[in-house]
Amino acid sequence: MTVKFFKLASGFVAFTAGLGMLSSVVMAAGDGGGQHFAKQSWSFGGVFGRYDQKQLRRGFEVYKGVCTGCHSMNLLSYRNLTQPGGPEYGEDYIKAMLKSDEVEVNLPHNDEGEIVNEDGDLFTRPAALSDRIKKPYANDKAAMAANGGALPPDFSVIGKARAMHANHEGIPGLFTWVFALVKDVVTQYQEGGPDYIYTLMTNYHETVPENAPKDFSLPEGKHYNAAFPGHAISMAPPLSDGIVDYTDGTKATLDQHAKDISAFLMWAAEPHLNARKRRGFMVLIYLAILSLLLYGVKRKIWEDVKH
Repeated sequence: MTVKFFKLASGFVAFTAGLGMLSSVVMAAGDGGGQHFAKQSWSFGGVFGRYDQKQLRRGFEVYKGVCTGCHSMNLLSYRNLTQPGGPEYGEDYIKAMLKSDEVEVNLPHNDEGEIVNEDGDLFTRPAALSDRIKKPYANDKAAMAANGGALPPDFSVIGKARAMHANHEGIPGLFTWVFALVKDVVTQYQEGGPDYIYTLMTNYHETVPENAPKDFSLPEGKHYNAAFPGHAISMAPPLSDGIVDYTDGTKATLDQHAKDISAFLMWAAEPHLNARKRRGFMVLIYLAILSLLLYGVKRKIWEDVKH
């Protein structure tokens, strides 16, 4: 039994080491076009990391002032902005925001069951805390028509979804998910999504750089971005210095905007991160104490038996 255990343990160690080497190769390889995702320092990184409430509020200001014109957040409700572990706005603040912005919600019918009003339009009502954040377009076709045929992605879970591309570039097909799962467990690094979003926001070029892939040609209407797969992106540079004036007085630079929106989108994708890490730490303490107690019981029971 002992021999089998050590064989299994040594095999796992070898597998882990090989996985780490493969990860390093993949992360360093890129695609030959200047694509690189540098790890950033996030307040929510590591075992004891937590979201920075002020940063999340600034990130929401960036989303509200810049991103909401094109990108939806279909899984996020206005009430989520008031819940613990997030921006934690007061309910009165969100209600006042909805009222001042005159945010309305389209309804498929009114209380009488009528489908549309006399002008053929859907009925509307003021948005409530329980409503999902309003979509910028009625449907995907309308979104594509307004963006030259490109469909702006929904931002609900993009902070986690983009981690797949950022941390596991080059691993094909189904193996991507297996590699992602094992690598995240081994390395305990799960901030690849914010790293990618930050890098994307800060890697636009006005012209095609010299280190672009050989024979690269930028299609008409596209923009060059060193972090985007293929480098030709439909979205124009969304951020710039001073594009959003922060209410807390933070200097509004491109770098600050990029970090704040990245952190906000990570929170939107994993809003219970603070509670999860706190609960995980408490579980580890419990298991450590339980292990000591079990060891003491074992020694007491078998103290008179010669080994």
